[in-house]
Amino acid sequence: MAGYTFDKYKRNRIAGRLAARYIRFVKKSSSVVSDPADPHALLRSNHPYILAMWHGQFMLLAPFAPPELPVANMVARHGDAEIIGEALKAFDMDLVRGGGAAGRRKDRGGLHAFREALRLLDQGTAIAMTADVPPGPARTVGDGIIKLAQMSGRPIIPVATASSRYRALDTWSRMTINLPFSRIGVTHGAPILVASDADSAAFEQARQAIETGLNEATERAYRLAGADAANVLPHAAMTVDDPPAPTNISLRLYRVATRALTPALPLVLGYRERQGKEEHSRRSERLGIASHLRGAGELVWLHAASVGETNAVLPLMDELRRQRPHVRFLLTTGTVTSAALARDRLPEGDIHQYAPLDAPAYMARFLDHWRPDLVALTESEIWPNTIIACHDRGIPIALVNARMSERSYKRWRKNRRTARPLFSRIRLILAQNERLARRFRELGGRNVTIAGNLKVDAPPLPIDDAALAQLRSQIGDRPVLLAASTHPGEDEQVIEAFQTLKANHPDLLLILAPRHPDRGQALADLSARADLTAVRRQANKPITPDLNVYVADTVGEMGLFYSLASVAFVGGSLIERGGQNPIEAIRFKTAVLTGPSQYNFADAYGELRRRDGVVEVLNAQDISLTTERLLTDDAARAQLLSNAANGLDAMVGALKVTAAGLNALLPAPEDTTEPDERLTRAS
Repeated sequence: MAGYTFDKYKRNRIAGRLAARYIRFVKKSSSVVSDPADPHALLRSNHPYILAMWHGQFMLLAPFAPPELPVANMVARHGDAEIIGEALKAFDMDLVRGGGAAGRRKDRGGLHAFREALRLLDQGTAIAMTADVPPGPARTVGDGIIKLAQMSGRPIIPVATASSRYRALDTWSRMTINLPFSRIGVTHGAPILVASDADSAAFEQARQAIETGLNEATERAYRLAGADAANVLPHAAMTVDDPPAPTNISLRLYRVATRALTPALPLVLGYRERQGKEEHSRRSERLGIASHLRGAGELVWLHAASVGETNAVLPLMDELRRQRPHVRFLLTTGTVTSAALARDRLPEGDIHQYAPLDAPAYMARFLDHWRPDLVALTESEIWPNTIIACHDRGIPIALVNARMSERSYKRWRKNRRTARPLFSRIRLILAQNERLARRFRELGGRNVTIAGNLKVDAPPLPIDDAALAQLRSQIGDRPVLLAASTHPGEDEQVIEAFQTLKANHPDLLLILAPRHPDRGQALADLSARADLTAVRRQANKPITPDLNVYVADTVGEMGLFYSLASVAFVGGSLIERGGQNPIEAIRFKTAVLTGPSQYNFADAYGELRRRDGVVEVLNAQDISLTTERLLTDDAARAQLLSNAANGLDAMVGALKVTAAGLNALLPAPEDTTEPDERLTRAS
């Protein structure tokens, strides 16, 4: 291991020295044009200064530094930065090791580097650093350089270099390799000072000034070099008005394949019908054939994959309608259960359809009929043909309540040339948190905003009052433990915990509500093998005093079961499935237990854990011990519920932000007042 470490350092040193020789050769073989004509005079008059550059555009800066002025370069402690650091040493430059974390929970030596930079500035050494922090967003100034200028009182000087011949790599910052025998442009911007007492508004003003200064310097440098700065613009720095990334071979093959498979797709639907996953009477909707007239006026198409997403977007429709009273909605979903929910809860005048399969012919037929003014996809519904077809027709696309699992992110990241043509065609991405926002920007999203989680703002799940009254009369005063949205591997642990609890609570009732209701018979059999009496709700049998397990194998009734339970274990969390929504349980004043796998609702669980509003369990023993405490200690359960309610209150707000974002994408409402009335109002 020691030999490997030595070899790695030696390799970096050799690579850095070779890089320095290459940089010198590029400068020596090229002609140079500077603006201002004597940039060293500007630097001398402001020394010690903070030299700001965009990441990816710094290769040629070292040989143009004034040799008599001491400069230390901020260089990270990892990866390719080791080679960069060795190259800078070859130019007799000092290094400040460490960098910002760009919102990531990693110690990258940023605090040490900041303190060292302050010390060097105070002693008369200039600091050179990138203004944007890996891994981005690119061309967005981080807080560190502004704070450094504020605390040191030294000016920030934007600088840029460019060459007529170069290669821009496909990295987050479009790292640019300058080539020899070029024309080189070197530019410096006006110094920018940050007041020592700058408040948040002045801080943001400084950020905008630095970004403007750096962008202008970069444009001038490429103009002097005779090159186009747009060719090195990072994907994340492009706007929604820039041309989208071109489709690559993978997307073109996908479109060809879905066209070729179109004749076989009805057979797939037939197979799904036999499994109860499609409605035969509405099969044509899946082929893009409408079963309703469009009607006149403004139409917003919202697509929600299943029940959870549908519950989240229904309040969004109400809020957007409050802002635009005349808008109508087309809601598409992909499951039978969400279709049933839409039938029950959609207001009169709005329309539900099954989402067409993502085939070009079906999508064209769908769009020809519905002609939506806006498309809003939910969470992770990224369908290539849908996105490309809507963009080609000029229909703005939004991704609301946007999220992306770790596995999906890694898959998209490996295929960025496929991701960017899709995400760059989405007009607005409303991400649930900063971590997700960074992912969408990295994958090509150009207008990404943090809105929060719509599911926090969703109202309680609907319940059938008659069914609730009937079940309550059958259960009586018996305590109820609910296992909600469970998967195989979790049911066994819940049943084991239930058997332990029965020793002190012989009348305890366990309601098992599997994530997939078609597992109802399997859970009844599992209970029987554990010597527990069980009935399935689908069998429409009553809950008798001697019943141990009630298998809730129906759809659309989770609100009913949360209403009955004192404690609920929320599944998908003891196994690696990312957990299910805890907010639904808390809305019914049900105490929540969860396993450690929570990435599907990381923000919600994080806030609830910080406030002690949920209890994390690891196994059957944890479930039984925690449930025992909550069933016997009313004060502990009341405190848990109070903490959970406070946690939800702290997370609300996504609904209004999302509705405002969608409203901005729709055409401005027409002024329907008469001309004379408008004239009177204006005067």
